[in-house]
Amino acid sequence: MDHQSDHITHDFPPFFRVHNTGRIERYIEHDFMPPSKHPNTGILSKDVVVSLQNNVAARIYLPRTEAPDPKLPLIIYVHGGGFSVESAFSSLYHNYVNSLAAESGSVVVSVEYRLAPEHPIPACYEDCWAATKWVESHSHVGQGDDPWITDHVDFKRVFVAGDSAGANIAHEMVVRSAAESELGIKIEGLILIHPFFGSGNTTKLWDFICPETTGLTDPRLNPAAHRNLLSNLRCERVLVCIAEKDFLKERGVKYRQALKNSDWNGLLEFFETYGEGHVFHLLDPDSEKARLLMNRVVEFINKEFVPSAL
Repeated sequence: MDHQSDHITHDFPPFFRVHNTGRIERYIEHDFMPPSKHPNTGILSKDVVVSLQNNVAARIYLPRTEAPDPKLPLIIYVHGGGFSVESAFSSLYHNYVNSLAAESGSVVVSVEYRLAPEHPIPACYEDCWAATKWVESHSHVGQGDDPWITDHVDFKRVFVAGDSAGANIAHEMVVRSAAESELGIKIEGLILIHPFFGSGNTTKLWDFICPETTGLTDPRLNPAAHRNLLSNLRCERVLVCIAEKDFLKERGVKYRQALKNSDWNGLLEFFETYGEGHVFHLLDPDSEKARLLMNRVVEFINKEFVPSAL
């Protein structure tokens, strides 16, 4: 009888489904890959707790360098997965971020945030903001406690990046840095890879994991509908990457156009991969097109740039 009474009340493939008993069943269960020294790239990685309040963790990646005290770019990276699956500690993201750190020569802080639906939105935003604030604390003498950050990061070259839902969260971190005026560092660049900004006509998943949403007009879901929000982005440059066959492509294009038409005075760059779908570069990282996408991101990070006086 108990078995018969257990039934599915909400189903959101390919992410999760919910039973009437409250049990959450995920379609994708991620693995765990421990931090290590990568045998090919020489990248060192380790896990840290960045906020005790919600036990927010992150994995830090440190490139191998020849200089005794190098100052390197810093990337705060946010993984994707519909706000509800995947992990900064999975093999999928560990391998990708390892390559990103090696190719770009950057220190990377990959954030492990709480997942929906057990932790509804805004939990993911709060956790990533806590990680961003933790990174920022290291820019003040005597405050930061991690030598990988204090000894090796150039705080004038900070980037926030993510893919899919992670790109959504990354965008919100840059928005929040302006709105809350709490961030003591200026973000140079925002990198959005196949960003999730809704599908344009439905918000079923979003409505379920974000109980306090305003639906299609929610600025976190659809920032392109809020010109003032885009005009106040607190970064110098933005790179928007889309894929031709991605079902989220049109919202990325719309975001790019809205940012272009706003009063934001930064530099906007755009890169489209033809013939590929959503986050193809994670699924086939050794393909030629994945390499081209990685090269474009690395070029954006390492491009010589003179900040504005504003």
